Amino acid sequence: MLRLRLRRVGRKKQPSYRIVVAEAASPRDGKAVEVVGFYNPRTEPETLQIMEERALYWLSVGAQPSDSVARLLKRSGTLERLARLRAGEPLEALAAEAGGAAPTTVTSDAPEA
Repeated sequence: MLRLRLRRVGRKKQPSYRIVVAEAASPRDGKAVEVVGFYNPRTEPETLQIMEERALYWLSVGAQPSDSVARLLKRSGTLERLARLRAGEPLEALAAEAGGAAPTTVTSDAPEA
């Protein structure tokens, strides 16, 4: 089963994460099918960038987000657009709403609880 999850990158004590599509059984930093975004909790405010069209594609074909990625997708509005995709709206219209092929960037002043 494919999952959207975080892959840790960065130096010791300075983590940042890539949001990747990977097999659920593969190691955290193992081979990924595709990189669909990144998350840096250490910037002020936190930086989250998602290639929403690709994330929606993988979610629509059955990839499951991990708990932490699901929170990030909810914060960026991607899960709301996924529900609309499943309700019948075309992927192209949702991608155009999210900014086309350009990644969606969300910054937050307060950490998610």
